[in-house]
Amino acid sequence: MTNGPVNPACRLEDQGITGLSRVHYNLIEPALMSAALRRGEGALGRGGVLLVSTGQHTGRSPQDKFVVRTPGVEDSIWWENNPPMDPDAFERLRQDMLAHMQGGEYFVQDLYGGADPAHRLDVRLVTELAWHSLFIRHMLRRPDPESVLGFVPEFTILNCPTFQADPARHGCRSGTVIALNFERKLILIGGTQYAGENKKSVFTLLNYILPGKGVMAMHCSANHAPGDPDDCAVFFGLSGTGKTTLSAAPDRTLIGDDEHGWSERGIFNFEGGCYAKTIDLSPEAEPEIYATTSMFATVIENMVFDPQTLRLFYEDDSITPNTRCAYPLHYIPNASETGLAGHPRNIIMLTCDAFGVLPPIARLTPAQAMYHFLSGFTAKVAGTERGVTEPQPTFSTCFGAPFMPRRPEVYGKLLRDKIAGHGASCWLVNTGWTGGAYGTGSRMPIKATRALITAALDGSLAGVEFTRDPNFGFEVPVDVPGVDHRLLHPRETWPDPDAYDTQAAKLVKMFADNFAQYVPYIDDEVKAAALG
Repeated sequence: MTNGPVNPACRLEDQGITGLSRVHYNLIEPALMSAALRRGEGALGRGGVLLVSTGQHTGRSPQDKFVVRTPGVEDSIWWENNPPMDPDAFERLRQDMLAHMQGGEYFVQDLYGGADPAHRLDVRLVTELAWHSLFIRHMLRRPDPESVLGFVPEFTILNCPTFQADPARHGCRSGTVIALNFERKLILIGGTQYAGENKKSVFTLLNYILPGKGVMAMHCSANHAPGDPDDCAVFFGLSGTGKTTLSAAPDRTLIGDDEHGWSERGIFNFEGGCYAKTIDLSPEAEPEIYATTSMFATVIENMVFDPQTLRLFYEDDSITPNTRCAYPLHYIPNASETGLAGHPRNIIMLTCDAFGVLPPIARLTPAQAMYHFLSGFTAKVAGTERGVTEPQPTFSTCFGAPFMPRRPEVYGKLLRDKIAGHGASCWLVNTGWTGGAYGTGSRMPIKATRALITAALDGSLAGVEFTRDPNFGFEVPVDVPGVDHRLLHPRETWPDPDAYDTQAAKLVKMFADNFAQYVPYIDDEVKAAALG
């Protein structure tokens, strides 16, 4: 066995994991790069990046994710969104996976989920692939060597891509499985090489644990004004809405790009790195992220590259549109060293409205914020999936339904109470279409989006005149310096106002139909917000 620093009283054998040929504890980047290349897991790219393929799975497998149904979580899991697994089936899965691991070479990383010591989760990742160990070392937060010597994991994740589950024996759906057992404090991942399952498993754990402590767990990015952590903003948004791009502004300090908590002390990043999409990435639009794709030990996932020159083809989605790079947060020049900030002054909910109905920015009350947070709206456009010929709504509650173990109202009420309690301003920002739906209108100008977000963050937007939107009831600025007046009022940008009204009524009904599932669980104030 070869070791980095490790608690001598907490080796894998002490966790009942025995019979492995070699175990590598807490190796650092050069050693993990060497191991991945030695084992043929990837190729060395320009600048010392690691070029890898995730095989059949180029994204998460949400339908293969299960929560073990035990008495301790029976009444607190959102079972409609988290398929249950029988404890006996989980035990068979565990035993079979451990048997499969016999004689293998494995890599261990002991890491923190959470920058706030009061709320962090100490988690051990045991991975079959060296590059998965490198990936998760980037993504989570690293204890210093002295702290590792006393590290005792609260949860352990075993990730074995070559293991294939048996649905009949293990109570799952396919050969791919992600099984969370809160009682055993153990997660088993098998049958997928997609590295994102590692980090999202930790996120799911925190999403369950933290709300029980009154801490809001959020699928969001966050930044703050330079030198002023109390001037903090968080950005909610599903994939494709601009969450990573808009939060990585050069004139703000980046706290993190994906997962955060909101505690009694303020915002804290769950992670120590970033997992950014690279499709159509450019040095002009996103220079900080683009630069990381040629930095040592950055993991480049599923990107097409020239085998001779190793040049990356950022526009090529022939493997998957979900091409990504994983890198430590300090690769971004303006990243926070602590991952901590005060209570947010501004909450920004990003949506990509391909129907062309929503304004580029709107101000929300706390009740309206809960409504739009529970809705989690964005839209697919024609061509993104087979059979999609016109815009289709996507409602992912809390802007991250696959990672929410508790019922959505738990997170919605926490968010509303924190917004109201700390006086945060909340904004709905549409980065989608204007002047018509996708195919007839045009994409919202990024210059206008940035100008409006800047005005929201510096406080100047709060001082302009607002008017009530007739469709959703939120407030829309009448005029903002430097932004086309017509853009602020979508109906005025459509060639046919009556066609806009028809499209708006259609979208309002989609919202209402989706929100009906939450009505029995919310109070009258939020119900009123839902009516617009």
